Amino acid sequence: MTRAWSLSMLFVLCGSVLAAGVLFRGAPGAAAVLLLLFGLLAGVHSPLVFPKSISAVEAQRRSAVDGRPIVFWRSGCKYCIRLRIRLGRGADRLHWVDIRRDPDGAAAVRAANDGSETVPTVVVAGRPHVNPDPRWVREQFVRSP
Repeated sequence: MTRAWSLSMLFVLCGSVLAAGVLFRGAPGAAAVLLLLFGLLAGVHSPLVFPKSISAVEAQRRSAVDGRPIVFWRSGCKYCIRLRIRLGRGADRLHWVDIRRDPDGAAAVRAANDGSETVPTVVVAGRPHVNPDPRWVREQFVRSP
């Protein structure tokens, strides 16, 4: 769990140190902008941006019932963030599995990617797709019930 938040915490820490340095030099406006920028970076790289993660086993069970795709992801991955942002509100119609929190999810990704933990890996109808185009992913969940 701590590992999922480590990049976000690093952004907050670095932003705070930089903002404090700029503030002590007499530029409170620039310090506020820096703090805001690093806060936004921390938020985007945090697990909060993504829908609630479930286990790989639960995602596979749910996908078998409702036909929705499964997205294997990890925090801090710029391609996962890109996918999540481009999916917009529809992202909650997918089943999300954080491979840092779920060893079975990490194993499923390694099995699909010749031993590599390349994410995002999207599983549609039992077939894995590595770093697919967000438009294609959106089409897949629009087709699902």
